[in-house]
Amino acid sequence: MSEQPVADRSVRLAWAADTDAIGAVQARAWTASYAPLLPAALLADVDATSFAAAWREAVTRPPSARHRVLVALDAGRVVGFAATAPSDDPDAQPGDGEVVAFHVDPASLGEGHGSRLLAAVADTLRADGFTRARMWLVVGDDAMRGFLEPAGWAPDTAHRTLDLTGDGSATLRQVRLHTSLSADEEASS
Repeated sequence: MSEQPVADRSVRLAWAADTDAIGAVQARAWTASYAPLLPAALLADVDATSFAAAWREAVTRPPSARHRVLVALDAGRVVGFAATAPSDDPDAQPGDGEVVAFHVDPASLGEGHGSRLLAAVADTLRADGFTRARMWLVVGDDAMRGFLEPAGWAPDTAHRTLDLTGDGSATLRQVRLHTSLSADEEASS
């Protein structure tokens, strides 16, 4: 019996068993990415266990068949994740999908996981019938914007401010980026 080769680096749909690792990646990514933007008290509340519980629900009981969670793997270890869904923005059209989460473990940045994950996100959204993808990006996250723009993402006119505490004491400004998922537009660019 011969052993079948297994890809050391890949992307697949998340399993319930991945959710603790997803929560840990999100906690590390948030701490690294948002440290300059958020008050220390909010960062101190970042909790991998709470994130994992939310992701367990998203993976095991998605709101619809078009809600997906993907994981980027390195030798079987979760090093990144993304979640896709129909866009619920007020101006969304039926063909608009959204990347509602996209994080790579800070210790694994620059190893190609983000590129593989972004390609899998586009393929997943396309397979779910979406023709355009949207993603809200924190204003000032120049590294993420610098990653997305060369991949064909561009800002549109939408922006918003999130009130993280409910009392206005901690807000986060975001800008929306979008890209076409149409094979025709990709071939012409």
